[in-house]
Amino acid sequence: MVFSDPVFLYAFLPACLVLYWAGAWRARNLYLVLIGTVFYMWGGSALVLLLAASIILNHTSATVLARWRTERADAGRWLVRGTVTANVGALAVWKYGGFAVDQVAGILDQLGFRTSVSLELALPIAISFYTFQCISYVVDVWRGTAEPAPRLLDFAAYILLFPHLIAGPIVRYADIEGDLLSKPSSRIDDFVAGAPRFFWGLGKKVLVADQVAAIANAVFQLPDNRLNFAVAWIGVLAYAVQIYFDFSGYSDMAIGLARMFGFHFPENFNRPYSSVSVTDFWRRWHISLSSWFRDYVYIPLGGNRRGNTRTYANLAAVFLLTGIWHGANWTFFAWGCFHGTCLIVERLTGMGVHGRVRHMWLRRTVTFVLVCIGWALFRATTITQGAHMIGAMLTPSGFSIPASVEEVLTTQRLIWFAIGLSIVALPATGQLGRRVSFGVDRISTTVRIAAVGVVAPMAAVYALSSSFSPFLYFQF
Repeated sequence: MVFSDPVFLYAFLPACLVLYWAGAWRARNLYLVLIGTVFYMWGGSALVLLLAASIILNHTSATVLARWRTERADAGRWLVRGTVTANVGALAVWKYGGFAVDQVAGILDQLGFRTSVSLELALPIAISFYTFQCISYVVDVWRGTAEPAPRLLDFAAYILLFPHLIAGPIVRYADIEGDLLSKPSSRIDDFVAGAPRFFWGLGKKVLVADQVAAIANAVFQLPDNRLNFAVAWIGVLAYAVQIYFDFSGYSDMAIGLARMFGFHFPENFNRPYSSVSVTDFWRRWHISLSSWFRDYVYIPLGGNRRGNTRTYANLAAVFLLTGIWHGANWTFFAWGCFHGTCLIVERLTGMGVHGRVRHMWLRRTVTFVLVCIGWALFRATTITQGAHMIGAMLTPSGFSIPASVEEVLTTQRLIWFAIGLSIVALPATGQLGRRVSFGVDRISTTVRIAAVGVVAPMAAVYALSSSFSPFLYFQF
């Protein structure tokens, strides 16, 4: 189920809120498990059994590890390794098994061994997100930075909490443990604080991302020989706007929805297109994912504590995994390698610093261009298409626009495209999303009123009149 779907907006969410307000707070976690299961099964069907198995395995392991971390440390280390391996193994089989079999079959065919072996598995919804949350839970309990949930029901409520269930942000158990186990202060106050943030995100998704998506899709559907400098940049800029407003819009909606039910989620974006380096970009983009890789992969590998060579190897490994995490396609592998290379180069040259820097606008421009080159790989369906797109972007010749692209460049879409692209020129500080949630000044109040009084009605109308449009990160 999609947050921008009329069924969710006009039926599921109102019903959930009414039942939540009417029920006793002590039954809240049971209620969250039930509605989370319904929400997941709306698109996941029988694959909910895999999610249930993951919940039981990880809660059981964490409960045992809480006892063993002092009494049986050696056995505990093996249990942690086994549990993490089981989580990663399930993710690898379901998400990458078919891709791996296809690659092996292709190699065998090249060697003259004809084979028709294939593996087709339905990708479980949200497996990348809930797997990472389960791993962080088990590892944090072992490290002693979190205590296991008192009951299986409480842990299940954490995983099945529907605002972050499908596409994040990747919320760690310790982040919401207090909210999960204590009585909400005021349900009405939570709703008043969360609703404007939800509608703000809905507007970003429906009004900007969905409108600009048609432009990006039209360009990326062109044959390679129809690409030129102007068309390539139109398509990639449109996709840069689409993916930011789509995913940050989802995160805003998730944060707002969670607050309506008494939970405080961490921020997931911080003006990423205002970055002065690719290193800075990853401090601002999909913060919950980048911080997860930092804490559970980069630092355990040694981080930057074992010399430059090891640091560069660790960065390469992290961004290789970051790319692969997004999907079983060589384009994601290439995208991860590209970003990893950028970070290594910035570390070698000292360009990865952030904060007050010289030539800020030049550095912001260069960083945005590099990020857009990465998006060309990320959006492409094949490495070849990505290479052609980047080649056209870097070759300043050819400015004609094919008829299929001109058709989608309507006045309405161009207006939303321009509004979305203006985010690139905004200052690096002062998130509007945070102001909607926490600001107490006049500007924040104005933004909240606009979110509820202007953005919400417009987005609701667009949602009713538009066709189904899933969030981009649902596929991951």
